[in-house]
Amino acid sequence: MFKRLREDIAAIRERDPAARSAWEVLTCYPGFHAIVLHRLAHGCWIRQWRWLARFVSQIARFLTGIEIHPGATLGRRVFIDHGMGVVIGETAELGDDCTIYQGVTLGGTSLTRGAKRHPTLGRGVIVGAGAKVLGGFTVGEGAKIGSNAVVVKPVPAGGTAVGNPARIVVPATERAADESRKTETGGFCAYGITPNADDPVSLAIHGLIDHASRETQRIDDIVAALERIGTRVEALNGIDGAALLDLKRLSEAMEGEAAARR
Repeated sequence: MFKRLREDIAAIRERDPAARSAWEVLTCYPGFHAIVLHRLAHGCWIRQWRWLARFVSQIARFLTGIEIHPGATLGRRVFIDHGMGVVIGETAELGDDCTIYQGVTLGGTSLTRGAKRHPTLGRGVIVGAGAKVLGGFTVGEGAKIGSNAVVVKPVPAGGTAVGNPARIVVPATERAADESRKTETGGFCAYGITPNADDPVSLAIHGLIDHASRETQRIDDIVAALERIGTRVEALNGIDGAALLDLKRLSEAMEGEAAARR
């Protein structure tokens, strides 16, 4: 038991720069208190002391503002940061080294009693503030859920889910797996925000800007080549360009310009 407590305290100090000492974590961190009380409630639950388990969980909810059903399974070194408003359902499973921020819901969408209704989080998953993960699917190892995302389908290992409904921004590729391993070794992404800011809207806008810049450069090259072969752009207005433009000469001129630049 004391080994697990030391693990939890060390994990919190590693992931939260505001934690100045083990004593501060032990006395002032509601996420830590909720985890400890959940272990007691979960022990009662698996021994079929169901009312006592629910009662302990309600005491933890009253003291910390974090509601963890006693049937939920939590791995080692799980960190609930700030924690107010966190709800973790009965059949939820959290792997080792998961990080949960305030306002997160790991909820179920099925009303079937006894079924797997809540999500399973793989090892090292980060769920940002206000995110909702709803359903009995799996969020892969090392995945990140952005703040206020609403996730209703599986997220691959190493992926990032953002938006409402959530979109998978970084798929489970070799590069993503490498980044996930880096995260485990010191590149922790608070609130699920990755260093490359991989928001889909931002990526799309930057892609359009880059494309427009390339097209502008190509147009400038074409105009310069036209003028070099003696064809003024203004002279082409209202005239069939195919009748005036010698594509072979234009191509040769553009190749010559590219060679001159090199």
